[in-house]
Amino acid sequence: MARIVFIGAGSVVFTRQLVADLLSFPDLPELDLVLHDINPARLDVARGTAEQLAARTGRPLRITAAADRRTALHGADFVVNMIQVGGVDASRVDLELPNEFGLRQTIGDTTGIGGVFRALRTFPVLSGIARDMRAVCPEALFLNYTNPMAMNIWWLATVAPDLRAAGLCHSVFWTVHDLCALIGVPLEGTRFRAAGVNHQSWLYEWSRDGADLYPQLREKIAADPELERRVRVEIFRRIGYYPTETSEHSAEYLSWFLRSDEQIERFRLRPMQHLDTDRRNLAEFHAAQQALAEGRDLELEDAGAAEYAPQIIHSVVTGTEREIHVNVPNRGLISNLPEGAVVEVPATVDGSGIAPIAVGAIPVQGAVHNRTYLSVAELAVEAALTGSRELVLQAMLVDPNASSTLTPDRIAALVDQLFKVHQDLLPSTLGGGVELDLSDVPNRS
Repeated sequence: MARIVFIGAGSVVFTRQLVADLLSFPDLPELDLVLHDINPARLDVARGTAEQLAARTGRPLRITAAADRRTALHGADFVVNMIQVGGVDASRVDLELPNEFGLRQTIGDTTGIGGVFRALRTFPVLSGIARDMRAVCPEALFLNYTNPMAMNIWWLATVAPDLRAAGLCHSVFWTVHDLCALIGVPLEGTRFRAAGVNHQSWLYEWSRDGADLYPQLREKIAADPELERRVRVEIFRRIGYYPTETSEHSAEYLSWFLRSDEQIERFRLRPMQHLDTDRRNLAEFHAAQQALAEGRDLELEDAGAAEYAPQIIHSVVTGTEREIHVNVPNRGLISNLPEGAVVEVPATVDGSGIAPIAVGAIPVQGAVHNRTYLSVAELAVEAALTGSRELVLQAMLVDPNASSTLTPDRIAALVDQLFKVHQDLLPSTLGGGVELDLSDVPNRS
């Protein structure tokens, strides 16, 4: 019986979708699902959600809720990570405090000032998970959903290179899904591949019956001027390949969009938009909590098992072959991005596990932007390893959005303020309150 552990299972919407996707595979045998969260109320909702879905589908599912992480991980075959260290309160600070300095973000969870401080809060917890996995499930496959994806997988590859880990994101799938809908072509039967870095991969192949679909997209854009007010359409026009995350996310990764009121108006952006998402997620949690207490059915989205973690579990357990996209260290996968950096590439998955596909060189005009993104990530990882706050500042001086908006002095003042506010959640190497044991890091004492 495959043992699957959800870490951060209190992410109520995500847990619901993952469990629903797992139960949608009729050929999966009974699974052993273990739910872990540090918040007891959220853990109760996660357990009630899983129990209701199993009952509604009539599928066998062994369900356990465990407050202790190492107990939860014992004997795991798959570990699905979806934690948010500091919760919505810390994420709100990552948006609101920079905004007070004049630095605007829309989401703040992937790169830039918000992404870096989210990563620094997450690194100690990832190290703790790695220690627990080495002790009780060293052969388990670690499947990460937690952002910032590239930084988190890079950190894990640095402190625990012996563990099998991959980062998963649905942005490639939903990008192609939405583009197909835009040009009126069914998703089924299309062939697509993207490569680059998470949230900034480039759709380098998108075809149907051997015919490239990009010309149809260009015709659609030319016929509708309003489409040119989308961030991703502007990136597509300038780069020549479509990026694989929403316009709201993508606006933060370049210097082109959030630097002025005029650009924000032109591209219909809403700074601090993610605060609305946090409020909706909190409302969804309370709604699910109440529905379970009253014995009502939870609302389900029929996404057709679109999430990658259930697909991977299904493939490994049943031997079914499929192709997905994963985030892993660059070991000869993309020739014009730094070796060892975390990249997003296609991968095959079957009973033997995940096999990333070497794609060679990606379009150079996309790779140059990926390198800037990866430079921010590299500096953040190195900052935590060495205890250098100066490297955190230098990461922000590299970041396109921050460096196009604020002077170095203002960036330095903002970084200092964020260190103060997040003090209790940051690693001890950076003077924070969370112990960070680096004794297992290769070539480090």
